[in-house]
Amino acid sequence: LFFSFFFFKSSLKTFFFWLLNQKSVVVRYGGSVAVNCSASVPHKGMGWEASEGAVTMTRDSLITWRVSNLIEWDIQPFCYINHEKQCQVELPVTIYKTPDSVSISIVNHRGPMIEGKQYELQCDVHDVAPVQNLTVKWYKGQTLLNQTTFTENSKTPLNIVTTLLIRPDRADDGAQYRCEAELELGAEGPQPPPKETSDPLNITVYLPVFRGYPEVLVCEAEGNPKPTISWSLGSNVIVYNETLTISESTPEYVYCDANNSVGRTIRQVNVSIQGNYAFVCLFFFAVSNSCFNLLQ
Repeated sequence: LFFSFFFFKSSLKTFFFWLLNQKSVVVRYGGSVAVNCSASVPHKGMGWEASEGAVTMTRDSLITWRVSNLIEWDIQPFCYINHEKQCQVELPVTIYKTPDSVSISIVNHRGPMIEGKQYELQCDVHDVAPVQNLTVKWYKGQTLLNQTTFTENSKTPLNIVTTLLIRPDRADDGAQYRCEAELELGAEGPQPPPKETSDPLNITVYLPVFRGYPEVLVCEAEGNPKPTISWSLGSNVIVYNETLTISESTPEYVYCDANNSVGRTIRQVNVSIQGNYAFVCLFFFAVSNSCFNLLQ
């Protein structure tokens, strides 16, 4: 519990005039608030001035500023007291609003990504306040990649756009990116801080294979008993090996097959020839109890 004391100092002694039971308040937009102002000395009148919830001057020693539905963004309440002269103190009020929506997208791009190329991800945060208390965090899976804070000093809601540059590699195929908008409102604010998260963005990464420079895929499986690995390149074409060399003559679809007496797992690889490049796209299918990993 916090009390703010406000006093007058004379040549003889110090008189404590009045106090607030909160030094500041943080309120959700449309929420309720109540703050007491109490006097510790006789006075000629005290009250609350505010555009909402004002309390007219009274000789009472305890008065409460109270609003049940706070929707005025720039409200500036203050408690005053008439002793030898009128004194007043403002109550800082922060009104916050969580975003209507948080979304993630790829800027100027649709479809699979190419390994090694740079892409820009964009996070859109709609109708959030106050922006100076906002942090936008970027995640890949559970890993925090980056975070952005903002210097705008606005009490009313704003739309915020922030971006992240990525350069995916083959290990990022199937990765999930997301952005998160968090309002850090200090000790007086809600705990934990309120946050909104975008839906995940799943990316597919194609691997470029230059004509004349083949790419080797490695298929590994773990299981008990040890699985047998093979590659299927179409009807009646089977390669019994963990590795497969991808070149411009590779069929559009190839399959890695891992099987043992417990079960079987198959993963499909899509090879797309475009101009001077062959793009390799991995699709994953879990079929059995065996543990299966594909490494390029």
